[in-house]
Amino acid sequence: MAFFLAPGWNSCGEHPTSKSDNAETAGGWKKYGKNPVLGGDLGTIFDISVLHDRPGDFDMYCSWRPRRSIALSTSSDGLEWTKPVICLPYNDSSGWERDVNRPVVIRNPADGKYYMWYTGENDSASAIGLAISADGRQFRRVSAQPVLVADRPWEKKAVMCPHVIWDDQTNRFRMWYSGGEQYEPDAIGYATSADGVHWDKYEGNPVFYHDSTREWEQDKVTACQVIRRKDDYLMFYIGFKNIDYAQIGMARSKDGITKWERYAQNPIIKPGSAWDSSAVYKPYAIEDGDRWLLYYNGRRNSMEQIGIAIHEGWDLGF
Repeated sequence: MAFFLAPGWNSCGEHPTSKSDNAETAGGWKKYGKNPVLGGDLGTIFDISVLHDRPGDFDMYCSWRPRRSIALSTSSDGLEWTKPVICLPYNDSSGWERDVNRPVVIRNPADGKYYMWYTGENDSASAIGLAISADGRQFRRVSAQPVLVADRPWEKKAVMCPHVIWDDQTNRFRMWYSGGEQYEPDAIGYATSADGVHWDKYEGNPVFYHDSTREWEQDKVTACQVIRRKDDYLMFYIGFKNIDYAQIGMARSKDGITKWERYAQNPIIKPGSAWDSSAVYKPYAIEDGDRWLLYYNGRRNSMEQIGIAIHEGWDLGF
């Protein structure tokens, strides 16, 4: 299999290693020693959703800014990734999705198909659409219209960054999404749906917003991933110190909606000294055997690429 090697990679074939820098991580996380894993000549590539439902089979869906589209890369180990291939192109004719980005993809247990909720943007607003695929490689939109739009005061003109899970106890999709400013949204809302198309927004939205007493997230919080655990829900999210400086943290809640408790060692991933020196964004964590792989965007000046942080052992201490 041919792999795209971003700057900093080598082809020596050695077993992957991690590097640790206490200034850049906390809570047992270590940045992967061969970061970034996707970027370089591809241009800005960011905002990850990863499926890993079979051993040796990883699918990464990401935003490919120069193509204004969502692309798919694959991997056999979760560390080395193929060059991306477009799986959902932009659609100028719709009016609301001149760019498509910030996807989440899950496999629907009800029909076995792959459902992608994604952000569509134009110059003034953002909304969330849905596309479906039989094989997870090429997606078709279910409608020319978005499935979620900004229609609450706190959402202003933008809803984006969907994260969706299937709840087999209620037979409904559960979505956490970001709303607010078009450039970077302000807070996180919650909605549910029986079919993935028609959504009921939670009356108490937003369910997660910035804590002004914590300097690292004093400006806004956004772009979360929520994982159902045995006794609670674990959230990875971005905290903004200001509009340009972002870091990654964790929180948890018994019901995934209320009484979120932040991790004491936040932020867990911080900007470094090279490719991710300006900000780190958009976490997406998966369990891989007895470790966690956390994919994230790293920005240096205006260039965003994708890297990995690794946590050995499944127990995050939280």
